[in-house]
Amino acid sequence: MIKESIYGLTLDQLVTWLGEREHKRSRALQVWDWLYRKRVRSFSEMMDVNKECIELLADHFVIQTLSEHLRQESEDGTIKFLFKLQDDNLIETVLMRHKFGLSVCVTTQVGCNIGCSFCASGLLRKNRDLSSGEIVEQIMKVQHYLDGRNQDEKVSHVVVMGIGEPFDNFKNLIDFLLIIKDHKGLAVAGRRITVSTSGLADKIIEFADANLQVNLAISLHAPNEELRTRIMKINRIFSIEKVMQAVTYYLKKTNRRITLEYILLKNVNDRREHALELAHLIGDKKHLTNVNLIPYNPVDEHSQYQRSDLDSMRAFYDTLKKQGINCSNRLEHGTDIDAACGQLRSKQIKKM
Repeated sequence: MIKESIYGLTLDQLVTWLGEREHKRSRALQVWDWLYRKRVRSFSEMMDVNKECIELLADHFVIQTLSEHLRQESEDGTIKFLFKLQDDNLIETVLMRHKFGLSVCVTTQVGCNIGCSFCASGLLRKNRDLSSGEIVEQIMKVQHYLDGRNQDEKVSHVVVMGIGEPFDNFKNLIDFLLIIKDHKGLAVAGRRITVSTSGLADKIIEFADANLQVNLAISLHAPNEELRTRIMKINRIFSIEKVMQAVTYYLKKTNRRITLEYILLKNVNDRREHALELAHLIGDKKHLTNVNLIPYNPVDEHSQYQRSDLDSMRAFYDTLKKQGINCSNRLEHGTDIDAACGQLRSKQIKKM
């Protein structure tokens, strides 16, 4: 029998679970501290937790469910980890170094069913959702790696942009966010967490209602229905119209800025008229919207797409700015390794 990851419990859930077994709240707080502040790798290392509680936890949970299968390190300091799960599935997690701190990009599903025609993540169909514990453990594995370097480095930012659609694994996503935000544990501030979705409109509304005070990014990648449907199958279910209606609700409910992600594909969605369409689509939402322009990382299996040239990228950016749209160019990380999300995993599975 495969035991659950202890990392999958929120603090309240841990308090309740131990309380039902006649252990006080203070005991749960001790365990929580050992997990996230002292960052132990086995229950036996929890020195001031009594033997009965240690045995109880060990009977029902495990701390380590991920093992490092492969690691790629880039010249710019980016590290891509390929982790093996208990059922031998593989997932990717990425550590990125920024001027503002250390960011980890986590995966939420084994494979992806969204089927974006330009994306490496969808090359292998969804096998299953990750548990909240498996998502949390990606952060912990990276932090353990940093701890081992004895440089007093700490994960400061988290992006949920790895393999899979986070909102297709909604409950586990929410628990993950509650766990990493908890001020008694990892204490990652909400403003330093970004969740990306391909545009599941109903979940955008539910996410707004959850009021978690974290950042939201939407993978738009096209300014009109015809083009988005052609490159993103999800648009057949959640059209741009539905997505933008959900965005309107989100902005009114949270009053938080939203990011629209836009991968620039040569001669597909990178022309001036596309930029003008995008500006028109954003319309009166521009004061709370930022467009993040993303250079395309080519994928062998999607050879019909190429990266936009620099002149086209600059022209697209300038057109948006002239229309009063806040926009930015995403900095690239790990371009000398398998940079595209899902690329390393796909290559390794083909070798197996």
